[in-house]
Amino acid sequence: MRNTSFVQLLLSSGLRRQEGGSLLTFELPGQHLRFGRYCHGRVAAAVTRSKQSRVFYVSVDAVGQAEAYVESERAWAVQRAQAEGRYDRLPMMRLVTKVTRGLRPKIEWVDANGVVGEQALSRLGWRERQWLFLEGPDGPEPAWLWLTEQGLPMAPDRWNGVFRAANLRCEEVLLTVGEREVERDFRLVEVRGKSPYATPHAARHSMALYMLVLLNQLVETRYGLSTADRRDFALLFGDPWWLVKTLLGHADVEVTKRHYLAPVAHLQLESILAAAEPANEEEQQVKDLDGVFTRLARESRGIQDVDAVLEAAR
Repeated sequence: MRNTSFVQLLLSSGLRRQEGGSLLTFELPGQHLRFGRYCHGRVAAAVTRSKQSRVFYVSVDAVGQAEAYVESERAWAVQRAQAEGRYDRLPMMRLVTKVTRGLRPKIEWVDANGVVGEQALSRLGWRERQWLFLEGPDGPEPAWLWLTEQGLPMAPDRWNGVFRAANLRCEEVLLTVGEREVERDFRLVEVRGKSPYATPHAARHSMALYMLVLLNQLVETRYGLSTADRRDFALLFGDPWWLVKTLLGHADVEVTKRHYLAPVAHLQLESILAAAEPANEEEQQVKDLDGVFTRLARESRGIQDVDAVLEAAR
């Protein structure tokens, strides 16, 4: 549940591994946007690459899945750690006494020696965040959202191992013994295409691609904007590229185009989307978008359609 919740959070929000991996329990978004299926939260500046705090958006479903993890699997890990005295043996513990709200939230704590401290929440890096604890019903428990099976904070770089293990499980099922013996970098393209391959950053790429296609569809079909209307819309709100750049937290839209959406840069998205007939029913719209992504994966390098890979393996 922890692993699938983390993946859904990254797929929905586009957060980087360190950004999503160092969230505290009380930073999980809980306020829904009006008339929408998304919540919004804020990423601390200290855990971002640019060292600039920003707002992020995540689907209600992804938040609900993370909350279910907190109430079940995570709670069990905390209980086991408390029963075995793991938290008592930690070299450092800062028990949070207060978290202020507002534009610049601040966190206050007291350590094991009774020394009081405070810091702006946005200035706490991921290493400092691992020592923050909250007073739970059965004693102190980590404020860190993602915990190991031992109930201890899971360092962001450990997610690489989780994804690596998942990739190996896919290979065990979908590749022959001979194909698995060849390192991935040296496998033929046909062999690599037989098994899904994912990394934490791949979730960020997937979110960027999804939002680009979705925003183009909204502009082209939902709003029915003319060329002049699209120009005015872009001046007011930004074009789809600029909006995706903002969601990813990039300073320059060219970075978004060059590094995240290069696989579709040569395609005429307007032509692709025109093939998807507009519909009033939400289910039909999702089906149309699925067709768009299937075509993108078929005609572009660097894009995987997991459904197509698994279908071919049957």
